[in-house]
Amino acid sequence: MTVPVPTDADLYALAEQVAAAAQQRRLMLVTAESCTGGWIAKALTDLPGSSAWFDAGVVTYSYGAKEALLGVNPRTLERTGAVSEETALEMVSGALARFGAGMAVAVTGIAGPTGGTPDKPVGTVWIGWKRRGGYAHATLFHFAGDREAVRRQTVAAALNGVIKALTD
Repeated sequence: MTVPVPTDADLYALAEQVAAAAQQRRLMLVTAESCTGGWIAKALTDLPGSSAWFDAGVVTYSYGAKEALLGVNPRTLERTGAVSEETALEMVSGALARFGAGMAVAVTGIAGPTGGTPDKPVGTVWIGWKRRGGYAHATLFHFAGDREAVRRQTVAAALNGVIKALTD
């Protein structure tokens, strides 16, 4: 079964749901992004008034940036690589620790068209979520399509996870 790639309108609608849930809970949101290059933050800040519930977005492509800006342990990156559950969990926890937000989402993956391996093919993405005072959790996704399709699907999955975390 092929999943349709989210459109700009789809992403905007998801961002509106995130905004409503964050405002209802009086929570600020922070993003930590690698493969999406800030697209999650862009989708959220496309909404007027987003400064009321969006705190910050960090884009960390390199190992050094993940370590310096999010506190990802260098040993984690050496042992599991940037595209791993452990890295996603450390990214989301680090983002929450460094900002005053009540909710964080982090993404790390391989959007392509290059960079994939047999163990981690193009479209492999880990997304992590954490609410302040709660436990971080991460989910593995395998998205299909070209670079833009993988990134759009990642943004949608990240936002859907935020909605779920804020409404459960």
